Formats: sequence, C-alpha cells, structure tokens
Amino acid sequence: MDPVIIIQVIIAAVLGAGLYTLIGIAPGTDETAVLAPVTIALVLLGFSPYVIVAFFMSAIVAKKLTDSIPVAVAGIPGGVMSAPMVEHAMTLKEHGIPNTSIKKMSSGSVIGTLVAVPLSFIVASLILPYADVISEHSGLIFTLGAVFLALLAKNKILSLLVIVPFAILLQGLQHLYWGLEIIPGDTSVFVSFFLGITIGPIVFSLVELINKNHRDNLPFLDKKDIKIRKGEKEEGVPNPFKILDRKEAGSSAAGSVLGTLTFFLTPVGMTVFIGEFITRHIKDPVKRASRALATMDGVTNASYIAGTLIPLIAIGLPLSPMAIGPAAGLFNSPPEYTPENNIHHLLSGTEILIVTVIGVAVALLITYYIIIRFAPQIVGFVFKFIPHEALIGLFAGLVVMLAFMDAGFINIFGTLLVALVAGLLYRNGVNYGVMFMVLYAAPWLLGLFG
Repeated sequence: MDPVIIIQVIIAAVLGAGLYTLIGIAPGTDETAVLAPVTIALVLLGFSPYVIVAFFMSAIVAKKLTDSIPVAVAGIPGGVMSAPMVEHAMTLKEHGIPNTSIKKMSSGSVIGTLVAVPLSFIVASLILPYADVISEHSGLIFTLGAVFLALLAKNKILSLLVIVPFAILLQGLQHLYWGLEIIPGDTSVFVSFFLGITIGPIVFSLVELINKNHRDNLPFLDKKDIKIRKGEKEEGVPNPFKILDRKEAGSSAAGSVLGTLTFFLTPVGMTVFIGEFITRHIKDPVKRASRALATMDGVTNASYIAGTLIPLIAIGLPLSPMAIGPAAGLFNSPPEYTPENNIHHLLSGTEILIVTVIGVAVALLITYYIIIRFAPQIVGFVFKFIPHEALIGLFAGLVVMLAFMDAGFINIFGTLLVALVAGLLYRNGVNYGVMFMVLYAAPWLLGLFG
C-alpha cells in the first residue's frame, strides 16, 4: 500500500466516523437502513476497495459507540442493537446517573472492538481452508440459513412458510425484467431488492397512514420532555479500563469473545442472552445494570465486526446476519461487486487487516473521545436540530435512486412491492435475516423445482 492510498484510507475513516457519530445519536436509526445504502452507493461510484472498507469499519464502530446514547438519555434505542439495553439504561437514569450509562456502554463497545478485530482474523484463518467447499454449496447454505433463522424468529411458523413464496416473488420480478428486456438475461437485480427489504417496515408504516381509519386509531403523543443533565467533565484522554471496574471490563471482554465466535447467529439474540446470562446473579440493580450495559455493548460491537470480517476474509460470501444486512455492499453490489468478485477477491487478508485497523483506530480515537467529553452537548444538538424524519427521507431517496439505476423506472415499483411485502412480514414476526437469506438463496432454491 502506497502513501497515497493510506492517506485516502485515513480520510475515509475520518469521514465515516464523523458522519455516523451524528447518525448514531439520532434515535431510531436502523443499522441496515443507514449503513447499507451508503456503502452500496460508494461501491457503485467506483471508490477504491481500500477506501470502502476503511469507511465501513470506521462507520460501524462509530455507529455502535453512539447509538446507545439516546437509550441513556431518553429511553429511545438509537438502533435495533441498542433496544435490549433500554431497561438497564432506565435503571441508571432512575438513580440519577444517565451519564454513567453512556460511559459504561461506550467503554464496553471499545473493549468489544479491541477483542473482535484480532480474534476475527484468527477465526477467519481457521475457516479459510474450507472456503472452496463452503462456496460450492452456498445456495444450500443460504437456504439452511433461512430455515435456521426462521426457527429463531418470533413467528416461527410464518417465517418457515414464507421462504418459498418470498423467493418466488423475488425471482418472479427478475424473470419479468428479463422478459421485458429491461435488463440483459445474464444480469440480475440485487441491490434494489435488498434495499427494498431494508426499508420495508418504514414503507409499510407510511402506506398504512393513507388509511384514515388507521390514522384515527393511532394514539396521540404530545411533545416529549427530555432533560439532558451535564455530567462530570472528563480530563485528559478517556480510558475505558478506568471507567469500567475490573469485573465490568472482564465480563465485557468475555462477552465479546462469545459474540465473535457466534458471528453466524443473530446479534440481537446473542446480545440479550450473553448480557443477561453474565449478570443475572447480581442483586444490586445499579451494579447489575452497569455490568449488563458494558457487557451487552461489547457483544454488539464484537458480533458486528466479526460478522463482517470473518465471512469477508475467509469466504467472500455473506454468511452471517451482519454480512447479509449492513455489510452486504462489500459482498454484492452489481455490477461492481459480485459473489465472484468482491472485497474478498480484490484485497488480501493482510490488506484487509491494515485497512480495518486504520478505520477502527480512527473511529475509536475520534468518536470515543467525543462521546466521553461532549455527549450531553451533542445529544442536545441532535435532538433539537436533526429530525428523525429527515434521515429516513434521505435514505429512502437514496433507495429510489439506486432502484432506478438497477432496472429503470419500473423497478422503483418493483422495489416498492418488495418493500411492502417485507414490511408486512416484518410486522408479523419474520425478521430481516430470514428475508435476506431468501434473497441470496432464491435462484438455487427455485432451481430445485425447475
């Protein structure tokens, strides 16, 4: 790697950290919805793979460091992964120490990052000898993955039943576009269908508002009074090992190891399971909440980093919930990246390691310092001046643009159809993981019936 590329990597990491520090603090910003479209757009714009990896790794660390702040301040999850922490954060808030929640969670997140990066490369090197075998049976693996995740979903029966019908919908649209000669027969639409699934719950909720009876039955919520307290000012460079006590740091590290090793399982489920299992014996509510927050935030960061790096380095296929969700653009962003030609093929393991370390280090240095020193001020700015609706509108517009780039004007409506079906399924207990796995498995799965 020459100095010019290294400079570009550092700049990309700084931009990723800065942007997703603000986005992470905004309440209700789903990880997949805010990370996947931007990553795919960067790929399609032709940016260097070094720059894309650095930006993404910096962004995911910054996002995971900051999305727990709305939880501590207002009891509102900053993202899907921070939702399990609401109860523990509210316990500390009730005891008058919401700033402690922020410090504990962000410090646990730092430990999760420090554990996950080296351990991910070790695990990837162990899997690497079996990469060819895994790639040859990718269709079967994705189908089994859909079945496995369906069994972990809230609505298990519906999740299992929709696997084939949802595959028919996705492949049916592909064949429609081929038949109308909108796209060549040797290409397929992926990006817009993926993003349609991503924004499905949002689109479905917006379409519901067209129904006057539904609107009239919605509860009216008045303005919410959110008080942001100024905490003690930290001096010097913040140190997570001083903010966390020995037991909190130890449980966060242990949870991060488990989160890394179980990268192929649902991150939300593992966060809840590991966090509660490690802290269930603690009687004091404040100590239990503090330990749980540090542990759970470590698990979330570790599972996200491992879920991206291990499949990316070892296999080149998105064989984890993280890889088929927020990180999908690194694996498959046609026509630039395909399963046969993506980051895995363009960069060596050493190059991915170097770029990852730079991206992660920049995010930790910038975002962690900012959180510990200026969290109350930043939270106040975001809550006052950055509407959640504006962020949703921005990413929805990006999805429409990418849908048009994929297959023209008609594909905007095709993507809308996918989004509405995905939103309905999500509302009824079918999680993202099942639908994403079906998207990857559809060609092979329906080939069994041909």
